[in-house]
Amino acid sequence: MESFVNAAPNIERVLFTEDQVNARVVEVAGEISRKYEGRDLKLIGVLKGSVFFLTALARALTVPVKIDFLAISSFGSSATRAHSPGQGMVRIEKDLDEPIQDEDVLLVEDIVDTGFTARYLLQTLAGRGPRSLGICTLLDRSVRRMVQVPVDFRCFEIPDRFVVGGGLDYKQLYRNLGYIAVLNPERQ
Repeated sequence: MESFVNAAPNIERVLFTEDQVNARVVEVAGEISRKYEGRDLKLIGVLKGSVFFLTALARALTVPVKIDFLAISSFGSSATRAHSPGQGMVRIEKDLDEPIQDEDVLLVEDIVDTGFTARYLLQTLAGRGPRSLGICTLLDRSVRRMVQVPVDFRCFEIPDRFVVGGGLDYKQLYRNLGYIAVLNPERQ
């Protein structure tokens, strides 16, 4: 890890090491497994950012798991966008492959920021008749929350900084980092 940080001068510091991320994902998976014990759970990942987190989470769960994905695009105001569409519009680009009616569903996000995207997705999915619907996020940046959304499970609360790793990117780079780091995009 240290050599990569040194090779990428735009990474200011590591917020959470790979060991910390892995340990926290296992802890959260334990909480989820206890809540959904005796039931099947459908994880819905939001592409592309949630893929790494969803994979690690699914492997650590002890309940039967189904997986589906959706992809969104955002447009509108993006001047302050840092991993969230702010107050712009959100549209589903790739919908779920299977219905979720009468299923226990957990929306898996890489980050919940302003809350606009999470609220839109929760409202959209709730209209499809799931038995239960919750949200799990790797990172929660509640300091930027503009719309309150119920985050059922979170791995880490983060400061108002631009972060990469664990699925979060800058210009499609850094998603594959096992740790979470603060990035200074102005150093590019």
